[in-house]
Amino acid sequence: MAVTSTYTVSGMTCSHCVQAVTSELSEIPGVADVQVDLGSGAVTVISAEPLADDAVRAAVDEAGYELANV
Repeated sequence: MAVTSTYTVSGMTCSHCVQAVTSELSEIPGVADVQVDLGSGAVTVISAEPLADDAVRAAVDEAGYELANV
């Protein structure tokens, strides 16, 4: 069963930002898909099971952005 989680990422301003966040989040084990809405900063992650907030925060930090709502 897939789990859908939505996060808010601040600091993204362009398609490169979207690619960086998508790439880092996609490396978390169990992540099947990542969708980013640049305008709102909403990031939707579909995974096999619930993701640890620390793992999501670390991936967003590695991409150079800030997780706003966790």
